[in-house]
Amino acid sequence: MQDLRADGPERDPILTRRAFVAAAVTVGAFPSLAVGHPVTLPDKYLPQLVNTGRKDWEAGSLHVLPDDFFLFFMLQDGLAIRYGVGVGRKGLYTAGTFTVGRKAKWPRWRPTDAMIRREPHKYARFKDGVAGGPNNPLGARALYLYNDAGRDTYLRIHGTNEPGTIGSAVSNGCARLTNEHVKDLYDRVEIGARVELHPKVATA
Repeated sequence: MQDLRADGPERDPILTRRAFVAAAVTVGAFPSLAVGHPVTLPDKYLPQLVNTGRKDWEAGSLHVLPDDFFLFFMLQDGLAIRYGVGVGRKGLYTAGTFTVGRKAKWPRWRPTDAMIRREPHKYARFKDGVAGGPNNPLGARALYLYNDAGRDTYLRIHGTNEPGTIGSAVSNGCARLTNEHVKDLYDRVEIGARVELHPKVATA
């Protein structure tokens, strides 16, 4: 498999004309995403156009590489928009192939029963749910991941009110982006898009 780490995809300068035009439009939006960030992220976690070299990853699909803390939204010809993410902590990350079955702006959140059992001191008080808003753990947007049987897996790709956690494994299994970045991703992703949560290789 081709190296998709931060110093890998950007090296290939060969772009088709169609892909280059799409990339130019995409990159034009990125400066506004970086400005006003409440936390200064390393440059590698800011949205950027990369060449993954993976032409087998279809346009419109999403790929999360947990060891690198990257999410790729695929464009044409192996090009992708790469975002920095936080992922599930040890023992809680679930690899697999899913489908975006639902999208929501400023979603309501309720901890899962498993989360409440695991950490009742932290989550029991939220058993009736939390209304959407800036203090909601799902942040500004959420993509709901369903399995092939059409059932909600309770896995999400979502925003966060803790942007400093991007680039770390701290969640209960979901992938999180900053609110600014998840808003950008949300507008690009269609219902029915395929999502690949790639396996962890590192043990941490």
